[in-house]
Amino acid sequence: MNKRDFLKSAAVIAGATTVSPLFSSSMKSSSVASELTTASAKMNNQSNGKVTLKKSLGLGMITEDLSLSDKFKLAKDLGFEGVELNSPVDFTLDEIKKAKANSGIETPTGVNKDHWRVPLSDPDPEVRKNCIVSVAKSLEEIKELGGDTVLVVPGVVNDKVSYEDAYYRSQNSIRELIPYAEKTGMQIGLENVWNNFLISPVEAKRFIDEINHPLVGWYFDIGNVLRYGWPEHWIKTLNQRIMKLHIKEFSRELMNSSGLWEGFKVDLLKGDNNWPVVMKAVSDINHQGGWLTAEVSGGDRNHLKKISEQMDEIISYL
Repeated sequence: MNKRDFLKSAAVIAGATTVSPLFSSSMKSSSVASELTTASAKMNNQSNGKVTLKKSLGLGMITEDLSLSDKFKLAKDLGFEGVELNSPVDFTLDEIKKAKANSGIETPTGVNKDHWRVPLSDPDPEVRKNCIVSVAKSLEEIKELGGDTVLVVPGVVNDKVSYEDAYYRSQNSIRELIPYAEKTGMQIGLENVWNNFLISPVEAKRFIDEINHPLVGWYFDIGNVLRYGWPEHWIKTLNQRIMKLHIKEFSRELMNSSGLWEGFKVDLLKGDNNWPVVMKAVSDINHQGGWLTAEVSGGDRNHLKKISEQMDEIISYL
């Protein structure tokens, strides 16, 4: 069973159940969870072909003043097969569908745009509720647009939110989203970001395993961990929990000499990622997410063409 077949099966299973209200304390049917877990196990056991990755980029990276259709066409012409959207989207779904049809581009993933403003770990239940509502809408939108995964930042630790509180609030909020993941068949991919939270691969693995649902996993950002680790270690530990991959570069030398955020100001292939080793780790875990999405500084067509070519070289290491 491939990932697409699994997601279709998940949607069918979920469709046969009654989805609980958005803020119900009953988060999921145990029978549904059992069937989904079985389907996921079959998927992991049978997905043993060669790892392939298609290139995608964030819509905001295309900085030329073009219509949505022409931006999609430009991405396609430059060798990208997908565009990642921020969601809830700023266009109508019909506009996006028309642009897709005109260009032949795919929209496999979406990034929820509210998880920083109203985090799932916030002390205020109303704030968490707002984020849950937003992510639920993202799941519906990405389903209608033919994708399969929504990226969500799991929580934020700061001077007002302790690590432990963030851990449990975030998990409980994600559990409230499970009925909507089941209803749509969409995956919730939690991303490692600079949020002072889930900063080791062992902890990230534990966090996912405690939620214990096949539609909740990891959207792994290869560049974000170089500040305090090595992506190949994370990939090995998270393994089949990784649903999708973000790509960016990072230089520890720039970080140390010029400032923390300056580390990102380096081209792909010019930073500290050991791409042959990273891609070997992706191959070794038999990653079946299907997409490698750029999340780097955007620009005009010449700049994006360079990124496309750099990604080709990185993918060639598989």
